[in-house]
Amino acid sequence: MRESGRELLDVDDSKAIELRPERGHRYLALLRVLFKTYPKRSILGASLMISQSFQYNTIFFTYTLVLGKFYGVDSASAPLYLIAFAVGNLAGPLTIGHFFDTIGRRKMIAGTYLLSGILLAISAALFYAGVLNAITQTIAWCIIFYFASAGASAAYLTVSEIFPLEVRAKAIAVFFAIAQCFGALGPVIYGALIGDGTQPIKLFLGYLLGAAVMIAGGLVAWFLAVDAEGKSLEDIATPLAAAGTGRRGGSVRAEGASPPFSPET
Repeated sequence: MRESGRELLDVDDSKAIELRPERGHRYLALLRVLFKTYPKRSILGASLMISQSFQYNTIFFTYTLVLGKFYGVDSASAPLYLIAFAVGNLAGPLTIGHFFDTIGRRKMIAGTYLLSGILLAISAALFYAGVLNAITQTIAWCIIFYFASAGASAAYLTVSEIFPLEVRAKAIAVFFAIAQCFGALGPVIYGALIGDGTQPIKLFLGYLLGAAVMIAGGLVAWFLAVDAEGKSLEDIATPLAAAGTGRRGGSVRAEGASPPFSPET
């Protein structure tokens, strides 16, 4: 890397980790990590993934249905509104994503989840009051998901970095699968609430439910999020294959990291 012109900081020998070779870490090791070593992190990962999946699937898969049933947008024009929705989703991570590394994971994840939930509740009230049209409703959703998309991206990042190296891929797969099971309920529930478009109060209550789910995810993040910004992955979670000592006889456990298979305090 230095030969390519990049500057790399020297790593102190006290940070060295001696690894013992193992054949592999199967799902039994993952279960031990999730439920014994890092139960609070498991609650965090599940909460973030489930809440963002529920809100995304709820809005995205009923987007054109709401536009058609409540605002009279024809099916040929509905995809144009989805383009605006996509722009809002892309802009969030691009413009505020770096704040998750500067301001911090806990503050930014909690903030984006809470803000998107509160904004969804406000837009629900405006929807029920009948003051929105197809364009203003789309603008409201774009603003909501500007923040929600950045938070959702951070949820995937969080799950990928708060567990030991050997089981991170499995952890992402497990939490993603769990989240999709809950997320799949969104279109079913909201499709029924939309109905024929003559009872907006049902959808209003549904939007309040979605807002509550995101706010709950934000509160969990505030209390349980890991301050991982500026830290190496080994400092966040000690590898399962760590032998126990560094090159100079010091402990391999970096300051702030949890020892292998030691229950959280």
